[in-house]
Amino acid sequence: MAGDNAAVTTPLREVLVAETLKKGTRVTGAERDRLAQELKKRYDSGESIRALAAATGRSYGFIHRILTESGVNLRGRGGATRGKKA
Repeated sequence: MAGDNAAVTTPLREVLVAETLKKGTRVTGAERDRLAQELKKRYDSGESIRALAAATGRSYGFIHRILTESGVNLRGRGGATRGKKA
């Protein structure tokens, strides 16, 4: 039975953020500031922009813009880097 509850349970903050961000609605003023602080906190704790976009139902570009407006230092793209040839 525990497996059934785990599949249904979602974090409350994701549900609340998704409810306030109906697709295509404008987010301005105090609501935008609250959203920026929440996204900044989640991004700083390790979530990716893509994960935040999926959780909120907004685009990658929207999340990227909100984070940069709030002064977040964005992480690099990661992945393997090429070293110098010997």
